[in-house]
Amino acid sequence: MAVHKDAEMAEILKPRTDNREYKRLVLPNSLEILLISDPDTDKCAASMNVNVGSFCDPEGLEGLAHFLEHMLFYASEKYPTEDSYSKYITEHGGHTNAFTASEYTNYYFDVNADSFEEALDRFAQFFIKPLMSPDATMREIKAVDSEHQKNLLSDGWRMNQLKKHLSSPAHPYHKFSTGSWDTLEVRPKAKGIDTREELIKFYEEYYSANLMRLVVYAKDSLDKIESLVESKFQDIRNINRNSLSFPGQPCTSDHLQILVKTVPIKDGHTLRIMWPITPSIRYYKEAPCKYLGHLIGHEAEGSLFYILKKLGWATGLSAGETDCTAEYSFFKVGIDLTDAGHENIQSVVGLLFKYIQLLQKSGVCEWIFSELSAICETSFHYQDKNRPADYVVDISSDMQLYPPRDWLARSSLPSNFNPSTIQMILDELNPENMRIFWESKTFEGHTDLAEPWYGTCYSIEKISSSTIQEWVTASPNENLHLPAANVFIPTDLSIKDFKDKVTYPILLRTSSYSRLWYKPDTMFFIPKAYVKIDFHCPYAGNSPESEVLTDIFTRLLTDYLNEYAYDAQVAGLHYGINPTDCGFEVTVVGYNHKLGVLLDTIVDMIMKFEVREDRFAVIKETIIKQYQNYKFQQPYQQAMYYCSLIQQDGAWPWMEQLEVLPNLEADALSKFVPLMLSKAFLECYIAGNIEQGEAESTIDKVESAFFKNSNPLCQPLFPSQHQTNRVVKLGKGKRFCYSAKGLNPSDENSCLVHCIQVHQDDYLANVKLELIALVAKQPTFHQLRSVEQLGYITVLMKRNICGIHGLQFIIQSTAKGPSHIDQRVEAFLSKFEGELRQLSEDEFKKNVNSLVDSKLEKHKNLREESRFFWKEITDGTFKFDRKESEVTALKQLTQQELVDYFDEFIKVNATRKKSLSVRVYGSSHLSDYEVDKTSAEQAKYVNIDDIFTFRRSQPLYGSFRGGRSPTKL
Repeated sequence: MAVHKDAEMAEILKPRTDNREYKRLVLPNSLEILLISDPDTDKCAASMNVNVGSFCDPEGLEGLAHFLEHMLFYASEKYPTEDSYSKYITEHGGHTNAFTASEYTNYYFDVNADSFEEALDRFAQFFIKPLMSPDATMREIKAVDSEHQKNLLSDGWRMNQLKKHLSSPAHPYHKFSTGSWDTLEVRPKAKGIDTREELIKFYEEYYSANLMRLVVYAKDSLDKIESLVESKFQDIRNINRNSLSFPGQPCTSDHLQILVKTVPIKDGHTLRIMWPITPSIRYYKEAPCKYLGHLIGHEAEGSLFYILKKLGWATGLSAGETDCTAEYSFFKVGIDLTDAGHENIQSVVGLLFKYIQLLQKSGVCEWIFSELSAICETSFHYQDKNRPADYVVDISSDMQLYPPRDWLARSSLPSNFNPSTIQMILDELNPENMRIFWESKTFEGHTDLAEPWYGTCYSIEKISSSTIQEWVTASPNENLHLPAANVFIPTDLSIKDFKDKVTYPILLRTSSYSRLWYKPDTMFFIPKAYVKIDFHCPYAGNSPESEVLTDIFTRLLTDYLNEYAYDAQVAGLHYGINPTDCGFEVTVVGYNHKLGVLLDTIVDMIMKFEVREDRFAVIKETIIKQYQNYKFQQPYQQAMYYCSLIQQDGAWPWMEQLEVLPNLEADALSKFVPLMLSKAFLECYIAGNIEQGEAESTIDKVESAFFKNSNPLCQPLFPSQHQTNRVVKLGKGKRFCYSAKGLNPSDENSCLVHCIQVHQDDYLANVKLELIALVAKQPTFHQLRSVEQLGYITVLMKRNICGIHGLQFIIQSTAKGPSHIDQRVEAFLSKFEGELRQLSEDEFKKNVNSLVDSKLEKHKNLREESRFFWKEITDGTFKFDRKESEVTALKQLTQQELVDYFDEFIKVNATRKKSLSVRVYGSSHLSDYEVDKTSAEQAKYVNIDDIFTFRRSQPLYGSFRGGRSPTKL
């Protein structure tokens, strides 16, 4: 029986729009649990948070907690078949994963509702009697090392470890947390330590029920979930392990008042100023860091960022608490610098401290706190529903930190105005308590130290408070001031009463100027709307230059709007202006009350667009660095890029865009924008808490602005100018291969993307392909990653480019080269062919039902629903009933039809198979690059030497997109 106490039965605060039921209970073994009943859910989920993380790693076994996280997935005494847990979850429409943090490890999954009980039982065995076989142990050490190899050239991982390195060795914050072959095999073995024995000892010492928190999200009543959970989790042993805490600060005086210059992998300049502070979790209702982060990170007129941007010194700024625990925390200000900002670093730091001094002089303002509190309260009560898996992870991760009443709200509802608490944290943001990390490639060759785990080069110097004061005094005399009241806070949160339950978007109006799709919200009942306007402009993407200029145009628009629209984003009204393959699109999503005001401003800004030379220069500099940094992408990202470039007609390579960029000046954009906008068609979608008349008048205003005034900016497109999306049609029975050296010579990782192109969008063919992907997904992972250990990134997924469907294997590896991996993929397909034929009728039906359940899963929120329908619109397929129609096709599918489809399109040497292998060779396999090209094995392939010659020589699929009427051309 569960233990119930009065304190445990306290009401849990939940959003007023939330109709789910919640219950807290504690089992006799002291496992604390939150049950969530949601009769409307399609997916059930669970998350177990164990209050043991990398801080508990024994000395000399760095990464052991993370390694244990990997090992628990393999097998248990009750379910001894290796990887059977992951196989079960995948076969029943679910996903599973885990992560290791400093002080806890979180395991979670979701699954189709009718398979939840067995999934939960398998999950519970992680914490009851896991098996950790010697063979699996050795293989998974390699997987941990492969994960580490993936991270070695990531600036995020490198800088995070450098911060930890420059802290007290006596504090566990200092540790290297992820582990590697060196820390889990080589070093222990040299000392006579058996890693598996230490792993079992670690599990037995720390994995105690009283250190665990479980969240279970299910469809059944609370009583039924409670009974289920009791039966599954009561056998987790409780050794009454003391709650783990790590008192003390990670930074001694030796680690404060320092300026660290460090060399990143990517081009660019970044400044991070950090202060160890009193953890705000102790004052979460008073929200001192939320208040200070709101002000220091503000971007409206008078803010620190506004001034830095005006001076041409920064392109981004963030502020807030980070690395927070109950014992210590940091407040961090991160600033993305321009070249000019990098040259004026002293003034940048001086302005930051000048703003902090302004906050000191202004005092803590109750009206700002009240405004922030109102925004947070609205956000909490009208929050979007998330995926159950995300929801349970968020809650379980924080259950140790908050009382049960606040498990859902956590720190999201600041309500107690206490100036002294905010002042206390503000006082800690002083020069004596500061750490500055300054990243730039310009420091290359000018550093004298290296961080031991990632090899990051850095130098360090002390910096006194008097020096900081000199920088403050010498910084520009700009008008820094507190923000004005936020005019975008919604006050009308009423829900529209739509009489008809509209299931799919309707074509509300169409003209030579635009087409408007409309979908009222009859499902979520939240006062939010979603507006998308896609400007189809033929001149926007007809050359590398025009594509780059369109990109600069959209960024400049966003840049110009920032100080005005920042308040809207703070208040929950978000916007985006982004380039597309044939123009640009404007998105506005959030509370509908003041959405029209923001949209009107965006339209007006486009209409009156002028190029400001100073901002053009900053944006150009930013884009050049981003293009230059493409070479530092992970090899799998490079391979997927090549795969798209080969197949998508009209796609321009980033190398050509980078080539034209330096020669583009402001006047080129001034001439280009009127030309780009001179011919346009607007594809529009409006959904949510907005009435039909409002939707029509919104687009009528936009049409009038662009097409119908006395001197119209735009003319409608000719029929021949409507944009298409053509995809290369690979030859039947042919294997194509494109090989390239990795763009970053320092990266040892190689990658293969093995892409099988199958068919153009068709309900029956789609579900056959999806079913094969579902059945093969877990065997792919188990064979190629768990057994053969080819690489940490091992994925089989369905691919859809503009309505052309296929499968793709993505495998990144330091262990083997791309050609070898390609052979292993084909070997897997040969093995899988037999498994597919031997699939029992029950297994076939089980997989069909799983896919049916997944397809019938309801959208969680307006944004998710709108993205689904918008993809149908942009692809030109307009199959808004896709899920239902594909379910109908699935239910009629026979097992023999599936096997026949596999034999025809996917199996090795199938006569109608069309495959493309994209191979990226990392530095550890460069010797294979030339050898593979001339090998006997390679004679089976059609080699692609030049992407564009190849693309021009191939036939194309017909385009779904391309006309004013929703029909296929």
